[in-house]
Amino acid sequence: MKVIFSILLILITNFSFSQKVAVEKSTRNIKGSESGGYAVELNGTAESVSQALSRFLKDYGKTRSSGGVVTISAPVLGGMTYENNVAYAAVKGDAIKASAWIGLNPSEWPGNDTEVLIDRIKDMVYQFGVKFYQDQIQSEIDQTQQAIDATERKLQRLVSQNKDLNNKLVSNEQDLIKLEKAIVDNKNEHVILLQKLDANKLSQDSVTNAVVQIRKVLDAQKEKKQKVN
Repeated sequence: MKVIFSILLILITNFSFSQKVAVEKSTRNIKGSESGGYAVELNGTAESVSQALSRFLKDYGKTRSSGGVVTISAPVLGGMTYENNVAYAAVKGDAIKASAWIGLNPSEWPGNDTEVLIDRIKDMVYQFGVKFYQDQIQSEIDQTQQAIDATERKLQRLVSQNKDLNNKLVSNEQDLIKLEKAIVDNKNEHVILLQKLDANKLSQDSVTNAVVQIRKVLDAQKEKKQKVN
């Protein structure tokens, strides 16, 4: 029952709360210079957001972390790879919420329309926010599925146990019927044996009387023989 209640609680929480991803333009001081980009605030610890961002950025270039800043070499922005440029990412927050930021330093992108590039980063940050929540929800789905699987396995064990107990009950009832029949048969045999014992005793008395009478005849015959002269 506790497992089922936990599953219901998770489902109620998921249905009653919808994650919303909102990005906003934001700047960061990276290596002493102001860099422009976009940030998204997420419901999650700074550590979990940072780990998720590191995984996400592997599809957008070569990453290297140092001093809380992730440097993205040869970044992929809007489907294009900029081999000789770098972008940056950073996370700040606490144990409840964290802000993930991705941006670039315009001075490091000569000859490029950095406003367009930063707009492409906006979509990138949005996609990260969506993926973060989707992965978070998927983790909850996996946990719920595990709980369902565990509950179904427990139910299957109980069904199997119920079948086994029913089989044992049927066997027990059959044994009881046999025992009850054996008791009845035993009582009947007991009565018959008592009757046979009574008959045997009567027969013994009759034979004993016959032996006595025969002995009397024998004694009379012996006496008669002795009187012959």
